[in-house]
Amino acid sequence: MTKILFVCMGNICRSPMAEGMFRKAIDEAGLSRHVAADSAGTHAYHVGSAPDVRAQEAVRRRGVDISQLRGRKVADEDFERFDYILVMDGDNYSQLIRRAPAQHHGKIRRLLSFSRKYPNLDVVDPYYGGTQGFEENLDMIEDAVQGLIREITGDTRVKMRSGR
Repeated sequence: MTKILFVCMGNICRSPMAEGMFRKAIDEAGLSRHVAADSAGTHAYHVGSAPDVRAQEAVRRRGVDISQLRGRKVADEDFERFDYILVMDGDNYSQLIRRAPAQHHGKIRRLLSFSRKYPNLDVVDPYYGGTQGFEENLDMIEDAVQGLIREITGDTRVKMRSGR
């Protein structure tokens, strides 16, 4: 089983949106039995909290329910447990590289390193902005998720059906 961890700062906006959209994509690709996903934050600000209501509404418009997810902080054992640790921005990347044992550094990558449209950019935190930021994040996440599935499966034909 391939295990993916999506990471942002508080685990209430970007990483739960990525987890939800990725789970939808692996379901659509018939990979649910072979790929697992989780999300976490680099900070403990929102441990136990549901995703931000705006994040829930944005993914719901694309056919995904993330209301059952709860915030958690990245744990030391996550570096061993996950095959991919995908961060939303450079700050998250730097924090995890400093924290992770050297043998796990190769697992830590920016989510958008898998994107064709937005390669190696940051998925900017939409928390202090309006709803448009969440929609822009989801466009980026959907594109990157397709690339991630292509890498996992080695199949260049994989394409997620967008809910938009």
